[in-house]
Amino acid sequence: MPVRFLVPANIRHNSGGNVYNARLTQGLRTLGVAVEVLAVDGSWPDSSARERRRLGGLLGAWGPGTGQPRSDTTLETVTLVDGLIACGAPAELEYAAAAGQHTWVLQHMPSPSHPDGEGRALRAAAGVICTSSSAAASATEKHGLPASRVALPGTDPAPVAPGSAPPHIVAVAALLPNKDQLLTVAALARLQDLTWTASLVGTDAADPAYAAQVRAAIASYGMEDRVRVTGQLAGTALADEWNRTDLSLLVSRAEAFGLVVTESLARGIPVIVREGTGAVDALGLACRLVGRPAGALDGERGGERDGGSYAVPGAAVGLAGPGDSGHEDSRAGVLAAVIRQWLLDGTLRAGWRAAALSAREQLPGWDCTARNVFEILGVPAKEVHAVAPTAAGNAGAQ
Repeated sequence: MPVRFLVPANIRHNSGGNVYNARLTQGLRTLGVAVEVLAVDGSWPDSSARERRRLGGLLGAWGPGTGQPRSDTTLETVTLVDGLIACGAPAELEYAAAAGQHTWVLQHMPSPSHPDGEGRALRAAAGVICTSSSAAASATEKHGLPASRVALPGTDPAPVAPGSAPPHIVAVAALLPNKDQLLTVAALARLQDLTWTASLVGTDAADPAYAAQVRAAIASYGMEDRVRVTGQLAGTALADEWNRTDLSLLVSRAEAFGLVVTESLARGIPVIVREGTGAVDALGLACRLVGRPAGALDGERGGERDGGSYAVPGAAVGLAGPGDSGHEDSRAGVLAAVIRQWLLDGTLRAGWRAAALSAREQLPGWDCTARNVFEILGVPAKEVHAVAPTAAGNAGAQ
């Protein structure tokens, strides 16, 4: 049973969704599944009528006669559509379902801009696969879809980061308002009495106006020599940045999972995330993998295990509230206080580091993600031996 995987052509930067899609494709092919990847043109989820009609053709929605697929799509083909596309073209998924096509939606994160289209698309799909438990919970809460399945992202093995002196802090994410680099810069500005360096690693081309605001904020605080905006990095340059890192930040306003959390932990780097986002799932997964209680995400030394004290590999920081400037100032102060504690408290810093090192060897790989997805889709694959515990098992612990 072949798989046709429709992905958005307009997301060109190194996003979590793009990484997941690419690694899932690679993993399915390794398992012997025939996967055809089609990058669908359009400004998804805001597309034109022409782009939506072309999508309908790819879905087999416009076949001749009732229930007849188009010539290059068979009823044995499983079509998997990225949720960014699906929420912008619900009618096309509905027509495809009426034509007898077997279409699944891969939902990376909820769509705040297209909630109605998202609900229609998910209900029209043959099934929904979510890449985090938070996305599945949102589908249930907003659209009444209790049958959503979860296939957690995998993590590539990575060498332990030796870190730096003075400590080096990174925020790895595209420069976008949702990723809230302005909050990170404002928090770091409150720590200029301490010794540290920082990098904002991610494309500055996705939203040039916001990237300009971030650079202007760094300059206004006089931190050009301490906070570097690197742009998107890859290869040796990215590896070098990770190697010098001691602490990772992901303070997105909304996050379905946050691949950078597990990418950091794979290198033994602890992470600070924003409470109430899916990034807490990623940090909580690491806690459960090493036998720590899932609720112990407050950044404190958390209790006793085997007669000794333990720490979680970072902290989930409460940064909720309206977006006016007064609240933004308060949030920056809260985040700065947590980073300050990490910088000054050697015992806390060592505890976070030890917990991250404990988790890194047990993080599930992308092979687990691929096997979970093909089992959900019912796709036959060749025999694979010595497979690690699947993401499905981890999803059950969410």
